[in-house]
Amino acid sequence: MAVPSARTTPRTTRTVGPRVLGALRPRRGSSPAARPGAPAAPSDHDVLPRRSSIVESALYDGEGRRVASFSRLADTFRELRSHPGRTAWIGLERPDEAELASLAREFDLHPLLVEDAIVAHQRPKIERYGDTLFVVLHAARYVDVAEEVEFSELHVFVGPDFVVTVRHGACPDLAAVRTHLEAHPAVLARGPESVLYAIMDRVVDDYLPVVAGLDADVDEIESEVFGGDDQVSRRIYELSREVVEFQRAVRPLQRVCASLAKGAEKYGVPTELQAYLRDVADHLIEVAERIETFRVALRDMLTVNATLVAQRQNEEMKHLTEVSLRQGEEVKKISGWAAILFAPTLVGTVYGMNFDAMPELHWTYGYPAALVAMLTVSVGLFVVFRAKRWI
Repeated sequence: MAVPSARTTPRTTRTVGPRVLGALRPRRGSSPAARPGAPAAPSDHDVLPRRSSIVESALYDGEGRRVASFSRLADTFRELRSHPGRTAWIGLERPDEAELASLAREFDLHPLLVEDAIVAHQRPKIERYGDTLFVVLHAARYVDVAEEVEFSELHVFVGPDFVVTVRHGACPDLAAVRTHLEAHPAVLARGPESVLYAIMDRVVDDYLPVVAGLDADVDEIESEVFGGDDQVSRRIYELSREVVEFQRAVRPLQRVCASLAKGAEKYGVPTELQAYLRDVADHLIEVAERIETFRVALRDMLTVNATLVAQRQNEEMKHLTEVSLRQGEEVKKISGWAAILFAPTLVGTVYGMNFDAMPELHWTYGYPAALVAMLTVSVGLFVVFRAKRWI
């Protein structure tokens, strides 16, 4: 890319969703002095230390060199006011209302922008309020162990002499972006827009490992579809969700690049930075095309998998039907032989009761006649069943 950035994606823990904070204005009656009988406010040493959200806060001169670093926003503001022509780059991670309120007062940020930065959960977008540019980016990284994509939200405020980044999540690695720009002060000297473009370049660069990971997942799923894996439908659905979310991060970013390119001449963005922006837009087009390819491939795989599942079910039903038919044939054979054996059994049972009133018991030919009757009935039944192919 025209603005090179570090390609190594750090291994971090799973991203935790942003905290939803309260409004910037205090509620009516929340102050202890406004409520009669309220307990006294705790002293300074009674208050637990609050975690600072400041990741990095530095000042840069007109030639792009770092001249000072601070751990408190108040020190940064004071030095920035004392030295016109310098640029402040403040990096925050999940700031609270007080920190954003101080930024809003110092840099005259619109309340709507501050509210978006607190609540987060914004789609990628670009807005301009006066001299302040507000950009929302969605960064992504592929987690090899879990084989899933994690997304983080990044808000960037760009003004005439400041850049403020508010990160909600583990990525992107803005420290690498800062290190790269400090190693190339000529780029940083072109103004705060250079920081924005470098951050966008880093975000888009981080999309490439995600594309590679999704590509590998799609290939694995294709093998599982034709391998008859029972869980492949669920995996296709989950991967489709990730692809759709990835698409929601990339498509609006293309509109952000188009808006920045459209307003570059109006707001005097240097030509060199415009070239960097076009490079970012070109990479975004490539990523968007790959995402669309994944989406279509997963849709087709889901259709093919449903067809294969239906075929396997049909084969199973066919097998069950054949088994049922064979069982029916066996039942017919057993029933036929049972009927043949039942006839002589019935005759023998009747003549075996030995009643004196039965004339055949005293007939000379009674026994042979009974045997002939048994044989005749049995042979007759055999011929009938054989003709019907029961036996």
